[in-house]
Amino acid sequence: MSELIRRGAQPPSGVSEKIVVYERAPAPAGDDRPLVSLVSLFAMVAVWEGVSRLGWVSSLFLPPPTAVLGEALRMLGTGELARHLGVSLVRIGAGFALGAGMATALGLVLGTSRVAEAVGNPLIAATYPIPKIALLPLMILWLGIGEAPKIVMIALGVFFPVVINTYAGVRDTDPLMVKAARSLGASRGQVVGKVLLPSALPMILAGYRLGAGIALLLVVSAEMINATTGIGFLILNSGDLMLTGKLMVGLVLLSLLGLASTGGIRLLERYLVPWRQDFR
Repeated sequence: MSELIRRGAQPPSGVSEKIVVYERAPAPAGDDRPLVSLVSLFAMVAVWEGVSRLGWVSSLFLPPPTAVLGEALRMLGTGELARHLGVSLVRIGAGFALGAGMATALGLVLGTSRVAEAVGNPLIAATYPIPKIALLPLMILWLGIGEAPKIVMIALGVFFPVVINTYAGVRDTDPLMVKAARSLGASRGQVVGKVLLPSALPMILAGYRLGAGIALLLVVSAEMINATTGIGFLILNSGDLMLTGKLMVGLVLLSLLGLASTGGIRLLERYLVPWRQDFR
């Protein structure tokens, strides 16, 4: 029957019901964006290598990528690279988990409660513009010298973009979806878990991506001020000693962490938000 209608033929006699058949859209062409990104990255590295090898910039100030790779392998062999990276990852992970968890929960509350919105929005607007690195001395006074001030500062940096995005995602939910769920007898918790949270997920994950970048910035800043280990300390100490190879290792490591965090959150988005498609 559907095949006859698809071809434009008349249905058999005695059948009056109208059947509409939607053709499946053709499969999209292969996505060549990863290849373009990879080629552009290799082109940038090649230009960097050429500029340094041709002597246009002294290798003391800009060592070539091959030299940076050699230095990274040496540091990896001695365990120095793993030590700095491991300490920074622990700080980033703890701060991100604390800040993102609190911000997601508070954003849902702000988006579903008028009283919480009236109380919380002015406080967020007043404290968001404060540079988080400026709070580190205060965090040290309150929490002492150790890991706690760094983790709390990273959590504060992650908190604001996530809470703002979560709140915006909840508020942008289609009101008809909420009314439909309530008309079907859904409780307040079910509305939040089955309607509001799935609808806000794209915005929440966008906030996570912003928060991950801010976490990298803040961990480096904190480690430059109050630390003896970590990527930030590695960069600052190498710059003071004019060890540009080690300094560039730290910078490249930060770039790789940024790529890894963005890619990981995008994979999470594909898993959690499968209905969201890219039509470009």
